[in-house]
Amino acid sequence: MKKENLSWILRLTISALFIVSAVAKLYPSPYFAISTFEVKQLYPLGFSEGFAPYFSRILIGIEFALGIAILLKDYLKKITIPATILLLAVFTIHLSYTTFVSGNAGNCGCFGELIPMTPVEAIIKNIIAIGLLIWLFKILPADGKSNFWLLKSVGLGCVLALFMLAPIRPVAEIVEEPISPKNSIIEIKPSTDYIYTTEEIKIGNDSIKLKDGKEIPTEKKTEDAPKKVKSGYEKYFPGIDTDKKILCYFVPGCDHCMDTAKELNEMRKKDKNFPPIYVIFMNEEPEKIPTFFEFAGTKFPYKMIDVIPFWTELGSGKDTPGVKYLWNGNEFKYYYGINENKFNSNEFKKIIKKPYSELKK
Repeated sequence: MKKENLSWILRLTISALFIVSAVAKLYPSPYFAISTFEVKQLYPLGFSEGFAPYFSRILIGIEFALGIAILLKDYLKKITIPATILLLAVFTIHLSYTTFVSGNAGNCGCFGELIPMTPVEAIIKNIIAIGLLIWLFKILPADGKSNFWLLKSVGLGCVLALFMLAPIRPVAEIVEEPISPKNSIIEIKPSTDYIYTTEEIKIGNDSIKLKDGKEIPTEKKTEDAPKKVKSGYEKYFPGIDTDKKILCYFVPGCDHCMDTAKELNEMRKKDKNFPPIYVIFMNEEPEKIPTFFEFAGTKFPYKMIDVIPFWTELGSGKDTPGVKYLWNGNEFKYYYGINENKFNSNEFKKIIKKPYSELKK
């Protein structure tokens, strides 16, 4: 095979690798994907919330630029190939350290959420790419006349395009949904008075008997209950730190989240004492929320929060769907993701029936 043909095969392969890597980090939508990349990949490395949005967009822009530059003749041997090898070497060193410290677990983020890849797989991929680049460097002739401004324009243009495609926006902690009798949040306070007339307020498919805005207990409270603490979720749902509650983390377009919501609703319909359910939605594709509740079979009280605060609330290393069992603000069970810690309805039925004396063991 002629060197020229071989060099083009190598250039096209490396170009595709970088462009696919950059595009994958924008899947399924640019802002969501980049924010997820920041929380899951950059925050654990020590990047601050203020710096991470800039670094992530610049990094992805550089990947795009290198994918294009490798196809240009301008400063191919002087700048583009050495810069590409350097970037891959830095990634490889970081992945090697991560594997040594944390093991070969999780998604390295090289191809975002589109193509999950373990650190060891990414290291092998990078070493092969470095080998191809060294091979390309050796068979290419010396750089001829080159246009530095073209190379500079490609790099700057790709970076600016990323900032335009996924603008950095102020984080909105809570996005309020329109208030209606069906989704309004009522603060419920316990009462010790059992003899008085009642009125009934309907929240979604749940009926709660109230007098003067206070819940009428359906049965006497026992002493076998945890001491009340502040969970931190009162800012979303006033009254959530009182009695038993279920807090869910869902993404409107997530099939696994929809299935979990439907399971919870089926459980709630079969158990009149099932704890009230509250939902924190990620503010990604909010237009799908009506379809989400239609699939679930009911509408739970909910709030929406932005992508980064959502991942932060969910917890490091955790994924959706998330389901927490709270009792007086104390967390007794947390399901998350779709693997070993995924929601287990049979187990959950038993947990919510257990007295505090058994849960605290």
